[in-house]
Amino acid sequence: MSVPPRITLDSTSGIPPYEQVRRQLAELIETGRLAEGTRLPPVRQLAGDLELAPGTVARAYSELESAGLVETRRGGGTIVAPQPQLSTEELRRRLAERARQYLSDTRRLGASDAEALAAVEREMSS
Repeated sequence: MSVPPRITLDSTSGIPPYEQVRRQLAELIETGRLAEGTRLPPVRQLAGDLELAPGTVARAYSELESAGLVETRRGGGTIVAPQPQLSTEELRRRLAERARQYLSDTRRLGASDAEALAAVEREMSS
């Protein structure tokens, strides 16, 4: 299995590489883009693909496992764990978090709030 295409590292961000990997994989899992049962690349493979030390990827996987997002099976690799149904409060919290990030991104691009909202509405209707 190759690196999920959405995983990228930013060496200028100040965020440690293991945390960048953890965050991106958590996002892919929490949004369902990596489905339950999906096997993640082996630590050494992902480390090689991202040009990281294996211990860096192992730490990201360990933290994902501690959070209940993945399971590591001896001989079976690391797979996406079943995800519990979110409470209404947790769903609202996560939506708000993603909305803040989206607005931050669109403002950095120079888009107005109206343009950002229009883009969301277009995507919802497509």
